[in-house]
Amino acid sequence: MSWSWTLYRYLGRQFTLGVGMVYMAFLVLTFSIDIVNLTDRVAGSGVSTGAVIGMALLQLPELGIKLLPFAVLLGGVFCFVRLSRSQELVATRAAGVSAWDFLMPPLTVAIGIGVFVVVAVTPVSSIMLNQFSALEAKYIKGQASQLSISNNGLWLRQGDQNAQSVIHALSVADQGIHLNDVIVFLYGVNDHIEGRIDAKSAQLTDGAWIMSDAWVSGPDGNPKHYDRYPSKTTLTAERIQESFAPPDTLSFWTLPHFIQSAESAGFSAIKYQLYLYSLLTLPVLLAAMVFMAASFSLRLSRTGGLGRVVLISALSGFGVYFFTDLTRALGQTAILPAWLAATAPAAAAILIGMTLVFHQEDG
Repeated sequence: MSWSWTLYRYLGRQFTLGVGMVYMAFLVLTFSIDIVNLTDRVAGSGVSTGAVIGMALLQLPELGIKLLPFAVLLGGVFCFVRLSRSQELVATRAAGVSAWDFLMPPLTVAIGIGVFVVVAVTPVSSIMLNQFSALEAKYIKGQASQLSISNNGLWLRQGDQNAQSVIHALSVADQGIHLNDVIVFLYGVNDHIEGRIDAKSAQLTDGAWIMSDAWVSGPDGNPKHYDRYPSKTTLTAERIQESFAPPDTLSFWTLPHFIQSAESAGFSAIKYQLYLYSLLTLPVLLAAMVFMAASFSLRLSRTGGLGRVVLISALSGFGVYFFTDLTRALGQTAILPAWLAATAPAAAAILIGMTLVFHQEDG
């Protein structure tokens, strides 16, 4: 039977409408919960309600990306159940259209949504999440340390309201606790420069950087040489790692360059590789959600039981989510290669979804 473009557009619109309705409900619920959570976290710090709402809005796109597979799954179930209850699905299949034919429009829409989110939404989401992270550090965490990596080495800022220091190192070893070719700029109140340290290397110990072969200059600019010079710090190896920008604060387009820069600087970039591969496989994961939604809906048209279908769909979505967390943990500990840990959930989900459709249609 030749494929009807009228039917194609109709099924695509119905699927888009179903996913859109579920996704908007998820966003409203998530936004409400996030406001309550942020209000609790900033309690007693004097942060205004407007700032809390602004922080929730800044975090919403990133949370929306995480909710997207669930929205496609439940939105697909909603669409297919509605078509089944109105007998449109039955009539379509009676006309000779197989499940594989009427799944083409939803699959096209789901893959298109995935590609659009990866290439267009993640840049916006990363900018907004960076702004959220800055406000979170200011209002909630009270952290003053910040780390950035470029082709020219590593930059690290540390300190509090009374004293600041900016550290630059050309190379890093031992995940950030050993620095080579180090320059430290010392600042006081109101960013008044108080000195500079030039050292061949620096080793992080409890409460201090131990500078080797160091030249220390005070406010007068006269340098003094020290074989070993301790410079106080509140940083630990864990805080240096935590100071890395979270993977979701980087857009899809900047991730490859950041991964290369981090590895060149001597840091592990596994979590960034995992995030990049997970973005690349997002369209496949959304397609898998369509297959799973269709398989449950096909059974509904024969046996009934809407509540059971929704429950099974939700449990399937959570199963994919927990499997994703498991493989990500295995990838971060290098038990699995990063590409396998990130792509395995999407590959497993689409294979399961297609198997279910095969069973319902041809079994």
